[in-house]
Amino acid sequence: MILDRDRSQLLIVDVQERLLPAMHEGVRMLEQCGILLQTAAELGVPVTLSEQYRKGLGPTVERLDNLKGDAVVMEKQHFSCAADTAMLAHIANQADDGRRQLVIAGIESHVCVLQSALGFRQGGLDVFVVMDAVTSRKQESVDLARDRFLSNRIAAVNTEMVAFEWLQVSGTPEFKTISKLIK
Repeated sequence: MILDRDRSQLLIVDVQERLLPAMHEGVRMLEQCGILLQTAAELGVPVTLSEQYRKGLGPTVERLDNLKGDAVVMEKQHFSCAADTAMLAHIANQADDGRRQLVIAGIESHVCVLQSALGFRQGGLDVFVVMDAVTSRKQESVDLARDRFLSNRIAAVNTEMVAFEWLQVSGTPEFKTISKLIK
């Protein structure tokens, strides 16, 4: 299935100040999340950012906070965004408006990202996890999460796949803006 910007929404999970320093290749993941946020803003794809227990883990990292634009930021206690009543309702409302493709990035791959992806997939959404925009403390946890995504019909994609599928065509002003982000 090809991603369609008019049928997509982006969820960035728990990229927070106190979590990021412990993550394997956290800087790479952060860069990819930044590209996803900028691409979504350019193409009108709605964005939600989750924060796990903000009091203890801090806010969303400054780089993403500065790029979030009009994204909705929601605090949660559950590991799964799909298990949080307010987040589930918010994502479901977007899906009811035709945005049934949920693109997910963030941390940690094998906990909050995995449980969110499984929960939203079980709820009937088409779920895509951006593998170069997720991470965990250890690479082996990312690998295990990827195996679970694939065995549960959750698509594993990368940032470029998302951007160019949302774009669909070159030669537009949007293409020029977004292609500069992906160099």
